[in-house]
Amino acid sequence: MLRLSVFWSIILLVSPVASVRADDWPPQRESEAVFVERKLETFTHGIQDEWGYTTPQKDTFLVLHPKQSREHAPLYVVLHSAGHDVHSCLKCTQTVGNHDIYHAPDDFFALYLDCRANKGDWWWSIEKYKGPEISPTEKRVIATVKWVIEHYGLDANRVYLCGNSMGGSGTLGIGVRHGDVFAAIKANVPARVEHVSSRMYLSPASVPADVTLPDPPIVIDYSAQNDTWSQGHDGFAQAMNERRYPLFMYWGPFGHANNHARIMEVNDLINSFDWLSIRRDEAYPVFTNASTNDTLPWPDHTDSKASGQINAFFRWNDVRETATVAELSLFLTTPEKLKTRFTIPTEATADITLRRLQTLRVQPAETVHWRFGSASGNVTADAVGLVTISRLTITATSTTLSITRAE
Repeated sequence: MLRLSVFWSIILLVSPVASVRADDWPPQRESEAVFVERKLETFTHGIQDEWGYTTPQKDTFLVLHPKQSREHAPLYVVLHSAGHDVHSCLKCTQTVGNHDIYHAPDDFFALYLDCRANKGDWWWSIEKYKGPEISPTEKRVIATVKWVIEHYGLDANRVYLCGNSMGGSGTLGIGVRHGDVFAAIKANVPARVEHVSSRMYLSPASVPADVTLPDPPIVIDYSAQNDTWSQGHDGFAQAMNERRYPLFMYWGPFGHANNHARIMEVNDLINSFDWLSIRRDEAYPVFTNASTNDTLPWPDHTDSKASGQINAFFRWNDVRETATVAELSLFLTTPEKLKTRFTIPTEATADITLRRLQTLRVQPAETVHWRFGSASGNVTADAVGLVTISRLTITATSTTLSITRAE
């Protein structure tokens, strides 16, 4: 493993490119290096008029290649915390345990973005842009992600967003709104939920009639009740449940931590869900009102020493879909599959909502037929076309849930 002290000596192995004007787009490669046995490219760029910035600016992002060259690779996108910029964020990955969420898998491309260089971008824009409108910063982030996908020929259905602290806030705030870009997102001790609450019109707000939101990515959040930055997670979890958005949430008294090994001494579930296997081009089930969810420590029991979870033990696979039917298998994980200090239930009840349907287009108020094992019935889609089947009993035995148009 390379030492931090040699990081900048590595950067000297660069191939300089012509300087970048503040109004340049697309991005221009500024340098190329080798970083921890992986190709690293540094890009700079200006702004696009449609982003809505009021003054010119110059931004930097880093692209880290897989260790082994591969085609159509997935993309791991990282948002840094308030203690870092894009360069120091990447430097963390030289040491195991140093902001583990920043460490991209060896076989992924990775994109490291910056919000420190320009005042209005700070806190991934939530400090300046408080409302639900898409900010210039968010437009820049999404445009950069899309450019990297196209430039390198990456798998657009396997793009994942993550961040720590301020970057966790940005991950929720930017990521949940863009299920049309990200397959799944993961926030390590997100510093406040204000960003996602405003961007998604979460309770007590509501989505305006003229606003259409894409189905969100799968959301993973791990936060600590003894971390003051985590305040508001009770309202966030409740709003996600009410909106029937996908949430896997883990907590415990591990503070504002970024070292996974230390966090797992308190809650060993934080890496138990394989979020990097989720695909954007597949339907997924949302589990709400689950009988196996633990009681949240927020807002009245932040001194609790207990660890807990929401939806931690649910799994699914075998997703199949046509224009007339959608099927997927639901089951609980088992002690043989998941080693944890938590007691894994043998049975759970939950309401199941299907989202991100690809070809089965259910209209608002349309009646469809469902079957789950020996149980079946008809259900009417809600005002936006979502189909929810209430109180299904799920066990370790994989059981197929099917939704078809009622005859």
